[in-house]
Amino acid sequence: MTRAAFRRARRPEHKQQRREAILAAARELARTSGVRNVSLGAVADAVGLAKSNIVRYFGTREEIYLELLAEEWRSWADAVAAALHDEPAGQAEGVRRVVGVLTGTLVERPLFCDLMSHSSNSLEHNVSVSAARMYKRTAIGVTAELGAQVAPVAGLTAREGGELVGAACGLAGMLYPAANPPPALVQVYAEDPELAAACPQMEPMLTRALTAIALGLPALRDEPPEVKVSPRSRHS
Repeated sequence: MTRAAFRRARRPEHKQQRREAILAAARELARTSGVRNVSLGAVADAVGLAKSNIVRYFGTREEIYLELLAEEWRSWADAVAAALHDEPAGQAEGVRRVVGVLTGTLVERPLFCDLMSHSSNSLEHNVSVSAARMYKRTAIGVTAELGAQVAPVAGLTAREGGELVGAACGLAGMLYPAANPPPALVQVYAEDPELAAACPQMEPMLTRALTAIALGLPALRDEPPEVKVSPRSRHS
């Protein structure tokens, strides 16, 4: 859309079109350049708006990407639910099935993984309270929802299922940038096979880690909950 077309827009549906256009531009820029490298100015240029107009819809660059991350959570949840439709029998087979689905659907979503890698150290900063609340409600809600779905398949409790889902996203966010190194490291790995061998491969590492977590969670069920003692009560 042109800048003139945006200036003429006044109705609620036109405002929604602007939001969607901003999100679409930010999504495409992140896919091609990486989330880290996209500025608010680049998004504004891609949409045909001044930065001052962008902030009428999203207060900051981080708010744009936090909303996109919330969308990615919901899209991922739909994919996992669809893939788990046919539930296998037996706990060992169930764990393999759940881990395969979680890993496979994450690897297929590089934008989700890229956004997750920036969530806590960047995207959750410099945002409004309402934007932070929206994102946290989405992330926590999807984690609980998927936890309840994967739990019976893998022989876990709903809480353990949520812990497994949370671990899957956290590990994906951590592994993605390491498995997709910047140009300088790409050259280093190309020139030094010994260092290249240490570069993590996301899918096998994520599969192995999630399998260990899924198999280990039941062993912790009977442990008493941790009791936190405040400094005041400690000396009373």
